[in-house]
Amino acid sequence: MTVIGVVRVRGRSMEPTLHTGDRLLVLRGAPPRVGRLAIVRLPDDSDGVRRPLAIKRVTMRDPADPTRYWVESDNQTAPGVTDSWTHGIGSLAREQIRALVLFRLPASYPGRRLARRVLRRFTR
Repeated sequence: MTVIGVVRVRGRSMEPTLHTGDRLLVLRGAPPRVGRLAIVRLPDDSDGVRRPLAIKRVTMRDPADPTRYWVESDNQTAPGVTDSWTHGIGSLAREQIRALVLFRLPASYPGRRLARRVLRRFTR
């Protein structure tokens, strides 16, 4: 099932594309697309602690397993960057890619009303 949602950006890993406080309209349950931004569930850290959902760029399908995807941060110099290249994470399974980013909402985002209008436009 696909659902439209709004998420707020925290952190510097996607700068200069996204900044803390930006809001994004996302389509939950949408298939990943190479080159697009996505909301992902990265694997637990080495201590078994669950990482928060993250925004990453889907960069390619795993050559060894085309059902899996590599995800990367746009800002590799940001402190604490975690993506497919760091900490032995590697590629992500399809179910770890939770939503596809449709677009960044303007700073004057009026709330749920806009999301409903966009949803109607996408579901016609």
